[in-house]
Amino acid sequence: MIPHDRGSRPCVSGTPTQRDTERKADRRTRVTVLVALAANLVIAVAKAVGGLLAGSPALLSEAAHSVADSLNEVFLLAALRRSRRPADRRHPFGYGKERFFWSLLAAVGIFVMGGCFSFFQGFEALHSGTEEKFSGYVAGLIVLGVALLAEGASLLRAVHQVRRQGGTAGLRDPALRTVVAEDGTAVLGVTLALAGMALHMATGQVGYEAAASIAIGALLVCVAYHLGREARDQLIGEAADPEASDRIRRLLARQPEIDSVEALFSMKTGLDSALVAARIDLVPGLDSERVEEVAVRIKRSIADAVPEAAQIFLDVTDRAARESHESPAATGERGGA
Repeated sequence: MIPHDRGSRPCVSGTPTQRDTERKADRRTRVTVLVALAANLVIAVAKAVGGLLAGSPALLSEAAHSVADSLNEVFLLAALRRSRRPADRRHPFGYGKERFFWSLLAAVGIFVMGGCFSFFQGFEALHSGTEEKFSGYVAGLIVLGVALLAEGASLLRAVHQVRRQGGTAGLRDPALRTVVAEDGTAVLGVTLALAGMALHMATGQVGYEAAASIAIGALLVCVAYHLGREARDQLIGEAADPEASDRIRRLLARQPEIDSVEALFSMKTGLDSALVAARIDLVPGLDSERVEEVAVRIKRSIADAVPEAAQIFLDVTDRAARESHESPAATGERGGA
């Protein structure tokens, strides 16, 4: 097995220009997360006060939603800082997967603090009923109106960054993907809470507001499930993008010294880094110096074609020698020995 390492910082792949681009993207993501955090902290306090004054289960559910989002943004800030640490002896492939770990914690936070509390508020309202005064109704609607504007502004900021980073390609970043999901869910959740409160006050039936609270809980659980599943796949060793793997296969197929590609493996080790391992058979007749030269050239070609390939390992064999070694005659000789 012949390894290839890009240098002392394998967790950050690519040329200096690419690394600068990645750092700039991280800074923009950090600003987006901070904007979302500031908006959610202010909104959480306003929703909690308004919900208590109005006795509104939908508004209290939205307060729990904003608290969960605020905590999750703290997780995402930790992910941005810790995932870029250089590789060391204990973590030779770097700390890139910290990005996925903290995103998983954020998904759990959305599920527990947001979804479960919203379900509780909804069922509690159905069971015990609740009464709202006109003053509480007005306060609640004002709070939700302000929240809708703040959450919408945060969502627009996140969507703008996604577009700057290549549209759907920008959503590869779990931190940015989580902010977009949180803000989008928040806008929809506030809309549901507004509808529930308005129908409750218009009809006097608490069931509308309870239903809105339960719907908010279901929405949060659904978002948490999808975010958690994506983080889980990346944590347990998701393969590199299929397009990158296809590029590597095509590159290997073009090498005249390669007789066949027996296996090709890849695994994401971070947001923009991956490990690549290939088992290749070379054409017969190459001496050891030539094999080393070919392996170095192939690894360099892979690194140039796939910038995220931070570590590259080649298992190089000679087909003729391997078939001779595995032939029945050779097996019989070894058994007789």
